[in-house]
Amino acid sequence: MYLVSSCLAGINCRYDGNNNENEVILKLVKEGKAIAICPEQLAGLPTPRVPCEIVVGKNGNKQIVNKDGEDLTEKFMTGAEKTLAVAKAIGIKKAILKSKSPSCGCGFIYDGTFSGKLIKGNGFTTELLIKNGVEVYTENDLETAAL
Repeated sequence: MYLVSSCLAGINCRYDGNNNENEVILKLVKEGKAIAICPEQLAGLPTPRVPCEIVVGKNGNKQIVNKDGEDLTEKFMTGAEKTLAVAKAIGIKKAILKSKSPSCGCGFIYDGTFSGKLIKGNGFTTELLIKNGVEVYTENDLETAAL
């Protein structure tokens, strides 16, 4: 069983109210081989919502702020923790999450300036899942995910 980002399964939960439907991911969900989850919705954030990015401070601390400057770090941590709880309850070992997202990004995330520039890093949910033994991939790594 895979854990997958809800937006990849065609659910309109992105910050802009849309989705990133991926046919392979949608098929996994329809076949009962994956469960779709949105950490941001689990945290109680609305859809649509103001775009958010991770800002890395000079001391290395990370926080998530929206484009209006509001600190939503605690909400994103809550979403990550709830996602981990679901993964543990089901025995999830692999996840396929949305690339570049402040929650689900894996390998690269936006740099916190809302300029579209990418930096190396992971979203909050991805970090927590990896720390707890879940292998995380993005929709760009479907062959590597050994589907």
